[in-house]
Formats: sequence, C-alpha cells, structure tokens
Amino acid sequence: MATKSSNLYVRIEPEVKEKAESILATLSISVSGAINMFYKQIILQRGLPFEVKIPSTRPVDLFLM
Repeated sequence: MATKSSNLYVRIEPEVKEKAESILATLSISVSGAINMFYKQIILQRGLPFEVKIPSTRPVDLFLM
C-alpha cells in the first residue's frame, strides 16, 4: 500500500517552534513525525492526549497537603 501524505499549515510562535524543534532534533524525531504521532494519539485517546484545564488562580500550599 502506497503512503499518502497531506499538507498541514499552522502558525506558531517562533520561540516555541525553535525550542520544540531543538528537543525533537535531540530525540531524532522530525517535526512531521512528531505531528503524526500527536494526531495518532488524538485518534487513540479520542481527544487530546493530555489534560486541558484552567490553572488554579492560587498557588498550592505544599504544607497543607
């Protein structure tokens, strides 16, 4: 079966792109490979593969835990 591809165009902050690509290069993962993995995880998880929530407005007091 032949591999098909599709183009994806996104806007991202230059600093975020630079830092992420540096990490991916260290891991020997291409940007395309990382995005493909991310999309596959969205399919497997049937949603984002991480929790998305509004952060607490107050810092957590570790001594109360």
